[in-house]
Amino acid sequence: MNTDLLHDTTVLTRRSLRHILRSPDTIITTAITPIAMLLLFVYVLGGAIKVGTGRYVDYLLPGILLITVASGIAYTALRLYTDISGGIFERFQSLPITRSALLWSHVLTSLVANLVSLALVVLVAVAMGFRSSAGVPAWLAVAGILLLFTLALTWLAVIPGLTATSVDGASGFAYPLIFLPFISSAFVPTSGMPGPVRAFAEHQPVTPIVNTIRDLLAGQPVAADAWIALAWCVGLLALAYTLAMRTYRSRLA
Repeated sequence: MNTDLLHDTTVLTRRSLRHILRSPDTIITTAITPIAMLLLFVYVLGGAIKVGTGRYVDYLLPGILLITVASGIAYTALRLYTDISGGIFERFQSLPITRSALLWSHVLTSLVANLVSLALVVLVAVAMGFRSSAGVPAWLAVAGILLLFTLALTWLAVIPGLTATSVDGASGFAYPLIFLPFISSAFVPTSGMPGPVRAFAEHQPVTPIVNTIRDLLAGQPVAADAWIALAWCVGLLALAYTLAMRTYRSRLA
């Protein structure tokens, strides 16, 4: 970022963060669904699901973290849509500010809000018995993967935020992303799935990302899934950023 972009993004991000601080229910609502899933699967269904000798909450948490991010980005699209439909973007464009700072402020706000939601989910998991033997480097690697995944989905959320014509259209795109982990290794091993379902589960982005986070948190050596997970995150981020910027330039800039 150049100096002007950095300054303008900082100012606009503070504005967005103030809105969240005034209505913290957004973050709480984002965390409620993943926490409810965590409680349901561990205490109600966990006894019937076989995932080896470890605790099911340890197995389940990586997938729940991805669902938390998918839930949070719906609000990113909604906040962006609200600014556009309310005429805020047009007002900002009449001022001498860097145009892309408008989008970056929403992206950075999404990162902060999602980090808080992720922390809440991890705290609940710890209270439920989650334990990790991972060291500091492994935790940093987990944070890096979640950061890349959040950035990729956030830039993806920018597109419906810019193009939607209704509130439902702005936030509704996130629902398929929330349910994608259900057809992956997030809740059960893929080895027990029927052939076509297993093929899809093993070749979509959630499975390698979940497997990598799970190995890191368990203090286990990461397999080839780590490189696949990184490729998915970086590839999705590059594609989403490119499409979001093109959409922004064609619609508003």
